[in-house]
Amino acid sequence: MTVVGNGVRVHPQGLCESEHVGPGTRVWAFAHVLPGARIGRDCNICDCAFVEDGAVLGDRVTVKNGTLVFAGVTCEDEVFLGPNVLFTNDLRPRAHLRKGPEELMPTTVRRGASLGAGVVVVCGTEIGEYAFAAAGAVVTRDVPAHAFVAGNPAEVKGWVCVCGHRLDEPLKCGECGTAFATAERGLRRLP
Repeated sequence: MTVVGNGVRVHPQGLCESEHVGPGTRVWAFAHVLPGARIGRDCNICDCAFVEDGAVLGDRVTVKNGTLVFAGVTCEDEVFLGPNVLFTNDLRPRAHLRKGPEELMPTTVRRGASLGAGVVVVCGTEIGEYAFAAAGAVVTRDVPAHAFVAGNPAEVKGWVCVCGHRLDEPLKCGECGTAFATAERGLRRLP
C-alpha cells in the first residue's frame, strides 16, 4: 500500500483520483475512485469497486469487491455495501442522451445500514438507519429504519437491531437486549 496525502492508503494497482478522501481510508487493487467523489475517514474500498464523481461515502463505510457507487448516491457513516452491490441513478437511461448531475435521481443509505451481496438499489430511494437488505434483494422503494428486506422487489420481512440480529416480538433483541418501538419511518430505540 502506498500512503498518499492525508494518510490515505492506495494499493499500487488501485486508483484514487479524488482529493476528498478522509484519513485512514484504504483503496485496494483495481478499485477506482473518480475525482469529485467524497469519501470519509477510515473507509475500506475493496478490489474492483468503483466510486463515481458525485458519490458521497461517510466515515467507516465498507465497499466490498465489485460494488458500483454512482453519482447521486450518498451513504452515511458506517454503511456496509456487500460484494457486487449495484446502485442506479437514472430511471430512463438512453445512450444518446447525456444527462447532467441535476437530472439524476439521488439515493440515500442512512447510517449503519447493510446491503448484502448482489443487492440492486433503484435510484430515488432511501434506505433507513440500520436497515438490512438480504443478498440479491432488489430495492425499488424506500426501506424503513431497522427493516429487514428481501426479494424482488424487496419487501419487509422483519426487523433488525443495531447489532444486526433479528428482533423478536415484542421488538426486543434477543442478543443484546435493546428494545424498540414503532416510529413514523420504521423503528426507534427505546431508552
